[in-house]
Amino acid sequence: MPPQKKQKVQPKGEKTSLEYLKETGTKVVADTGDFEQIAKYEPMDSTTNPTLILAASKKEEYAKLMDNAIEYGKSHGDTLEEKAENAIDKLLVEFGTEILKIVPGKVSTEVDARLSFDKEAMVSKAIDLMKLYDEAGISKERVYIKLSSTWEGIQAAKELEEKHGIHTNLTLLFSFVQAVACAEANVSLVSPFVGRITDYYKSKTGKDYPPEDDPGLKSVERIYYYYKKHSYDTVIMAASMRNIGQVKQLAGIDNLTLSLSVLDSLLNSHESIEKRLVPEDAKEKGDEKETFINDESKFRYQLNDDAMATDKLADGIRKFAADAITLTDLVKERLSS
Repeated sequence: MPPQKKQKVQPKGEKTSLEYLKETGTKVVADTGDFEQIAKYEPMDSTTNPTLILAASKKEEYAKLMDNAIEYGKSHGDTLEEKAENAIDKLLVEFGTEILKIVPGKVSTEVDARLSFDKEAMVSKAIDLMKLYDEAGISKERVYIKLSSTWEGIQAAKELEEKHGIHTNLTLLFSFVQAVACAEANVSLVSPFVGRITDYYKSKTGKDYPPEDDPGLKSVERIYYYYKKHSYDTVIMAASMRNIGQVKQLAGIDNLTLSLSVLDSLLNSHESIEKRLVPEDAKEKGDEKETFINDESKFRYQLNDDAMATDKLADGIRKFAADAITLTDLVKERLSS
């Protein structure tokens, strides 16, 4: 009888790439509405958006959350529109509350993208969401309110942070101009979108970019060194990461929000990840100080001058708004049945 071939056994206790990443000081954040899948990655925080909530809300295992939201909507509001809006707010908070039972840190809950150009509406909606969290027994210290990085969104964030003590996460951030204005507004956290920036340039040039030349990564590195050089407290959370190669290039950044597919790749890999971004390099690599927060025309012109950022900001708002509309229609149908 021929000898049996020995199976290769992974050395017990060998670190995963996810563990290596955490050791660089980068906080790992799960980017999902599917909270039942979060625990095995042991992230500190979690973030959601309308697309993720829409997908999760259609799953049978989350039917109870939708039921709770529908019941809430039925008794809050006079018109179907009001009932649907209140039900969706409740649904977002229901998901956020369940996520916070799993992660030890914070959850990000997004304001409807259709309000992206209405400062007062964003402020009002953020306050309403925080009231629901408060009623659920969740401290405001455990929640980020996500707003689009429009001029109005940044101004709304400034007011929420300064006057209401509500932490904000400025999303759909594609440009240095947006990042500078957010830091000046003292927002708690920004989410620059690495993958979407890279996708834009790949579609324009037809080129594949290695990590060291990746335009999405370079954009985030520039923001990182600027914030560290000028001692801003705003946390940088790189978003829309596509693969481990991009993750390795940003190891050492404040936060990385990662999809379940990228988290799986990191969990199943044992490739080491070394710290690459360090604040000490900021003195040499950081840009000189600029200001935009009190100059709307300057902000709008320079954002407009960046074709990629203008295109991706508009595209992101449209897509999140479309999913918000789909979710609203779904909720209205349930309320009417």
